[in-house]
Amino acid sequence: MILAEIHAQSIKNAHVRNKKFHFFLDNIEIIRNFANVQWNEGLAKSSSFYFNKVYMIDKNVVKTLVDEWLQDKEYFLVGIEISQDNKIVVEIDHADGVWIEDCVELSRYIEDHLNRDEEDFELEVGSAGLGQPFKVPQQYINFVGKEVEVLDADGKKVKGILKAVDGNDFTVGVEEKVKVEGKKRPVKQEVDYAFQMDKVKYTKYVISFK
Repeated sequence: MILAEIHAQSIKNAHVRNKKFHFFLDNIEIIRNFANVQWNEGLAKSSSFYFNKVYMIDKNVVKTLVDEWLQDKEYFLVGIEISQDNKIVVEIDHADGVWIEDCVELSRYIEDHLNRDEEDFELEVGSAGLGQPFKVPQQYINFVGKEVEVLDADGKKVKGILKAVDGNDFTVGVEEKVKVEGKKRPVKQEVDYAFQMDKVKYTKYVISFK
């Protein structure tokens, strides 16, 4: 009787150990599967990051190419903008306006010197639009004698003739009614306003159809 009970208990213990062993194996399999999933997901993420990574084009590289093309030409660079998805916008200008053929030529020159296999990009070359704020001193020089609008640092708008440009300084002549001694009514006179390019909020050409 005692031997039978011992034998039964041994079988029970063996069965429990067997269940524990299978449970242990099952856990190992779960852990292994989980690790494989995590590793594969990590690899997929890293691979996705590698293939989707966008290499930003260096603005200085584009500027160097534009400067090379501008040599011995009367054009000048207004600005270069490059977005995060590598859309390149180049603005040039000329005292007598910009020819579309020259924009095409500059565009081809830039494309020929950039490698699309390494850096995919979209390129747009054009002129600085009339009525847009000036970005470089040469634009001020080109519009001497023309009507401009200035928004100063205090938010005051002044509209008049761009009379002179000297380095960072420029002068705008504005017709205003001024009280003159001996006159009953104010008289229209040109009053000069002095500004600095880096201190105004904007200066732009006034498009007039008069």
